[in-house]
Amino acid sequence: MIKKTFRVEDMHCTNCAMKLESIEDSLEGVKEVNASYHRLEMIVVFDETQVNEDQIIAAAKKKGYQAVLV
Repeated sequence: MIKKTFRVEDMHCTNCAMKLESIEDSLEGVKEVNASYHRLEMIVVFDETQVNEDQIIAAAKKKGYQAVLV
């Protein structure tokens, strides 16, 4: 398991953060997502043998957010 931080510029509220946290349920290999619209970031704990950063960024984009690895 590894932990990576992603910058998410277009979060505006707690609902945005909750939407991003739902990536945990929809993407195999993601164990935990903590998103903060105050810090404009999401911290993701994932199994690097099952999923990679690009897939996480794509999942965020699918939910309507632009994520960038910090």
